[in-house]
Amino acid sequence: MSADTRSHPVSGRTGPGRRRPVQQRSQERYRRILDACAALLDEAGAAALTTKEVAQRARVPIGTLYQFFAGKEDLLAALAGRNLDQYLHRLDDRLRSGAPVGPAGFTDLAVEEFVAMKRTVPGFGQVDFGLAGPAVPGGVRADRHLLDPEVDNNTAVALRLQALGGELFAAADPAALTLGLRVALEAADAVLKLAFRCDPDGDPAMISECKRLVRCYLVDQLGGQRGGQVGGQVSGPLGRP
Repeated sequence: MSADTRSHPVSGRTGPGRRRPVQQRSQERYRRILDACAALLDEAGAAALTTKEVAQRARVPIGTLYQFFAGKEDLLAALAGRNLDQYLHRLDDRLRSGAPVGPAGFTDLAVEEFVAMKRTVPGFGQVDFGLAGPAVPGGVRADRHLLDPEVDNNTAVALRLQALGGELFAAADPAALTLGLRVALEAADAVLKLAFRCDPDGDPAMISECKRLVRCYLVDQLGGQRGGQVGGQVSGPLGRP
């Protein structure tokens, strides 16, 4: 992950688009394109997604879409990056607005916010922080590094969560913590996929077990090391306005 992303754990990269919009009008078109992409994913899935249909839904010329995105993979990468940014902002808000939490509380909130986004955010069921399904025709694989070309998607998410936790994980070995968070993400992803396969809104019993699984694993992975607390009025590492 780039140094810029490590320094700004919430406002990180949002995919490898050809250029980022600066002017307000361009920003609005960029947002409309991603919104259209998300809506079409819910309707037809990633395999059927085309840049032509996205441009039509967004009400922009196809040439405008290609000013921002090289193709389908760039679109999906940008959407995955936006989803991750939104997830981290939501989780940060929960941490700051409630009572300070330890590692167990942090993991519970992390699962709850993911579930909430899966229920409500367009396209999230198809592309959360990476492709949620099988390979997409045209060469976009489910394990494609959409968030960061140097690391897999769950490692990129783990690094951002590690930065978000800040002093909460200060006593843990950084490399071991990154690995632990990555394993926890893989496990949570598998259980939550099953939860939403059983129930369109997510089976409550499965979600509860997912939280317990991740909580127990991470507490054990920390090896009894005493972590800090985050949340409430405790100053975090994000520097958000």
